[in-house]
Amino acid sequence: MSARPVKHSLTLKGHRTSVSLEAEFWQAFREIAAQKGMPVNALAAEIDAERGVDIGLASAIRLYVLRHYRALS
Repeated sequence: MSARPVKHSLTLKGHRTSVSLEAEFWQAFREIAAQKGMPVNALAAEIDAERGVDIGLASAIRLYVLRHYRALS
């Protein structure tokens, strides 16, 4: 897989936004959303609501994915 970030559009609070993540993070993010039985946009909205003002959405998603998989081990 490529290490270059890939831009995808998400809808948060009725507004479109773009988030750039590496392909591996997009895949893991999609898998987590599927495991939770929720759309990717809904999971992104949860993460967006919980992140602080000092962290970007892409970084918040990466940290969410990392913490999710760390909690499994």
